[in-house]
Amino acid sequence: MDDKIIVTNKSGLTTKYGPAGLATITKALKNLIAADAKRGLKDRLVFLDNPATMKSFGGPVVTSHLSPRQNKAAIDAIFRKANPEYLLIVGAPDVVPHQDMDSPPADDPDQCAYGDLPYACNAPYSRDVAKFKGPTRVVGRLPDLTGAREPSHLISLIQHAAKHQPRDATEYGAYFGLSTDSWQESTRESLFAIFGDSGALAIVPPKGPKHPQKALGKLAHFINCHGGMADPKFYGEKDNAMPPSLTSGTIAKKIQPGTVAAVECCFGAELYDSVTLDLPLPICQQYLAHGAYGYFGSSTIAYGPAVGNGAADLITQYFLLAVIGGASLGRAALVARQQYIEQVGELDPIDLKTLAQFNLLGDPSVHPVKSASPTAVPLGITANDAKRLDRLGRRAKLRAEGAKLEATKPTASQKARGGRRTPTVKRALANIAKEAGIDGEKAFTAYTVKTPKAAKALASKAAPIASRYYVAVYRPERANSLIVAAVAKEVDGRIVGYRIYSEKS
Repeated sequence: MDDKIIVTNKSGLTTKYGPAGLATITKALKNLIAADAKRGLKDRLVFLDNPATMKSFGGPVVTSHLSPRQNKAAIDAIFRKANPEYLLIVGAPDVVPHQDMDSPPADDPDQCAYGDLPYACNAPYSRDVAKFKGPTRVVGRLPDLTGAREPSHLISLIQHAAKHQPRDATEYGAYFGLSTDSWQESTRESLFAIFGDSGALAIVPPKGPKHPQKALGKLAHFINCHGGMADPKFYGEKDNAMPPSLTSGTIAKKIQPGTVAAVECCFGAELYDSVTLDLPLPICQQYLAHGAYGYFGSSTIAYGPAVGNGAADLITQYFLLAVIGGASLGRAALVARQQYIEQVGELDPIDLKTLAQFNLLGDPSVHPVKSASPTAVPLGITANDAKRLDRLGRRAKLRAEGAKLEATKPTASQKARGGRRTPTVKRALANIAKEAGIDGEKAFTAYTVKTPKAAKALASKAAPIASRYYVAVYRPERANSLIVAAVAKEVDGRIVGYRIYSEKS
């Protein structure tokens, strides 16, 4: 039985690093496997493009390492045969690709919400995010540098994972919190939900982009700022000014080994090609290069409200809470996804994009915080076997939760065909558009709600299922304006609720 399966692509790594580079990476992975064995984990290294290996799993071999469809099919075969408790993907998307899910909101600048969510689900390959509403697998990624030609960065990440040591929960009680001035109310709410206080929040402006070692040296990081495509900086915001809040260069040598970061920023976990573009490392890669255990962030444009919590705020909160509670990084990512799905009545287009775009960068088996030992170890059972039994019990519960979500959660990923807007709906959408600064009711696109049979059985007058969702994604015509997304819920010909989001870039 394999506790953890490590997947990568031999031809993809050889293309980047040559045979010698591949040999060096393989040796580092074998050292990780040996280190895991001392922790009671049984690992196996699988090359997805090895015909004999994939035949042993009863799955197709990956012949094109950049094919999302082929990689999804191969990983699904591994889970059907071996059902590992952890899956570690080794490599950036030019070795093992993110999945290319369509971004559901109409007029959203992102054509795809790239991510590893489908690898965490039993459903077969699809570009429809709604197909992946029942995640059950514990998955994470150790990414090398996109476009790299020598493997030292990846080797260091593998070595950090091999040498990791769980710490007391108290060491993650002090945090580094960072927010734009405009979003500080929302960020304080998040910090209070995670840590019980928000007094250590740094607000930009006036803070940033250089932060003292004392601040960046905290092991728990929560960041709610703006980010940009292929940009090694995050940004603050106040009165249309957007000064840098954090940069790849200013955090170098200040991030402590063991750091765990939850980052709401747009493109906060984008693995852009800094080598070819001659840019500084992505901030996420700078974290990992200095020994951060895990980084949870978005590959594309993320959304969240300026006031209160929603979308990106919630999924990042859930992740960090689970880590501090003793979960492995991979289980924390899975729990965050499941909790996010559970907390909404239906998954509207913004919810679906949020679910798709947030990814775990880090070895999923790493426990930053010491977890409790099994309460009772039967005679004849080793401590490691007792831990494995406990872990198997947790996985069974997570699979049951994923199956329940799959069976009961309505989704709205497809545009509605036909139908008309009642005068009541038109007036409500016009009012929402005015509040959001959107150009009128016609800016909204209607989405049909697909409702499973089990969900229909659970519906009631007190908790009705939406008949449609309306979404408008709009950028005001003024300097430094941010995209605004408004979502409205229709039940029986009337709008019963709405949310207004701002992009995190």
